[in-house]
Amino acid sequence: MSSAITSCEHPEPLRDDDVLNCHNDGQGRKKPGQARSSSSSPLIYSILDVPPWYLCILLGIQHFLTALGGLVAVPLILAKDLCLQHDPLTQSYLISTIFFVSGLCTLLQVFLGVRLPILQGGTFAFVAPSLAMLSLPAWKCPEWTFNASLVNTSSPEFTEEWQKRIRELQGAIMVASCVQMLVGFSGLIGFLMRFIGPLTIAPTISLVALPLFDSAGNNAGIHWGIAAMTIFLIVLFSQYLKNVAVPVPVYGGEKKCHMSKFYLFQVFPVLLALCISWLLCFVLTVTNALPTAPTAYGHLARTDTKGNVLSQAPWFRFPYPGQWGLPTISLAGVFGIIAGVISSMVESVGDYYACARLVGAPPPPRHAVNRGIGIEGLGCLLAGAWGTGNGTTSYSENVGALGITRVGSRMVMVAAGCLLLLMGVFGKIGAAFATIPTPVIGGMFLVMFGVITAVGISNLQYVDMNSSRNLFIFGFSVYCGLAIPSWVNNNSEKLQTGILQLDQVIQVLLTTGMFVGGFLGFLLDNTIPGSLEERGLLVWNQIQEESEETTKALEVYRLPCGIGTKSCTSPCTQYLPFWPRLEAGKGERGMNLLACLFQDPSGERPKGATETKL
Repeated sequence: MSSAITSCEHPEPLRDDDVLNCHNDGQGRKKPGQARSSSSSPLIYSILDVPPWYLCILLGIQHFLTALGGLVAVPLILAKDLCLQHDPLTQSYLISTIFFVSGLCTLLQVFLGVRLPILQGGTFAFVAPSLAMLSLPAWKCPEWTFNASLVNTSSPEFTEEWQKRIRELQGAIMVASCVQMLVGFSGLIGFLMRFIGPLTIAPTISLVALPLFDSAGNNAGIHWGIAAMTIFLIVLFSQYLKNVAVPVPVYGGEKKCHMSKFYLFQVFPVLLALCISWLLCFVLTVTNALPTAPTAYGHLARTDTKGNVLSQAPWFRFPYPGQWGLPTISLAGVFGIIAGVISSMVESVGDYYACARLVGAPPPPRHAVNRGIGIEGLGCLLAGAWGTGNGTTSYSENVGALGITRVGSRMVMVAAGCLLLLMGVFGKIGAAFATIPTPVIGGMFLVMFGVITAVGISNLQYVDMNSSRNLFIFGFSVYCGLAIPSWVNNNSEKLQTGILQLDQVIQVLLTTGMFVGGFLGFLLDNTIPGSLEERGLLVWNQIQEESEETTKALEVYRLPCGIGTKSCTSPCTQYLPFWPRLEAGKGERGMNLLACLFQDPSGERPKGATETKL
């Protein structure tokens, strides 16, 4: 769980170097040669270590809970524009589907992608272009879908209304994902990163969440008291009580059952706040403190407005490709989602380097980055085929969780991926999250969107913010990213060219704030004179130059089952940008699968044999 739970010998508050050591070899010692992180705190388990199975499951559950807010938020944000705001049962199906696909993509990324312990899940980068596409006149929901009394969720007419919209999203995501696969597997991402710096990334990521303030505010405005309490609890747990350790019973070690310390508030701030607010809404519903009239203020804070979802949802439901019908494709949707794909790729590259640093691995070499981006594109293709209404990307919050737990083992993320698959099949789980009261969701959104905006701005730490050049580029890009979409939404008729498809493309792109801001940041940063140090590119280039092919890098980023070694490769594959290199710099040789299979049982290498590391 956290960096303090499951310690076997210390019921009192634990020191950093004592945490979980009892699990490494059964005697409280770390295994010889175990990797250490590059940070000040040592790792408990490095990327190549395999923790005990029960610890993998516990930490996998933690990663699932860490990503839970983002996974659930995406379908709930899209629900209104998909005409599903009064159909929580279908919302639960979307939540289960995104759980299932996220688990599948996580396993693909860990085994075949960049091979770092990074969880994959729904991306907010696709939300803005999706909403822009659904705001086109052809895809606006009919007025009767906004009135709960007129909506019959089982009628074929209503089913076709929301399914044709999600099919349009599916087609756009699947085509745009092919672009991401091309950029990744062809090695173009390395070329593009030469021109994409912090002054491009900062406005892009900031504008992923900033335009969503209206959605968050409307949800919170259902009952500002409930929303404010949710926000207060999240802030209280994550900021004020994060260093407070809670005593919990632990079984294991020489003392068997005893008390240990667990930083509960640091690990589960969002989940705890959500559950407490949910419970309060239930109490207020039972006591009829909240109004029963559907039109009264605060009615949607009641927990019985969606109470029939749990009874209607099946216990088990297996999501499958094409479950909403055959995807459709429009040019406007594809171009809009491509803008989201670019933003997602840039953010993921940063996550790779951050994750490698936290788990004690060398910076990822180019072939691993190319493979990771390519597999993320494949994940978006699968998400489109399954019909999540969204794509997949690397989750930054789970990268941060690695720094809290100091457990960087790949097997923990495998356990998290398997857990997500199970949650996607277990239909009642998705139904439970679909019944969260609307103001609770709104409070959670306000906190999450604020954090995402701050993450975007944090990229400016690499640039010289005393430079008037940089201040102008960032400020102008963000302001235009808010102003231009607002004007286009209110004056779409003034951009008519007479060609319907072109008009739709222009409207979707210009109403997607992150595209406008990111494009302006990219254009100005690469045309206005400035030194590499001033632009922040000097630090970025130094980080990428560290990604050389060392023996350790080959050991971490090689493909599984000996794929890519001399025993399982062909000469032509070495020219593929995503294929691991055999040579490890300075004459060191890579891993040979045959040597692994036939080494002496005692562990000794035969005389004259090439050293092989497992």
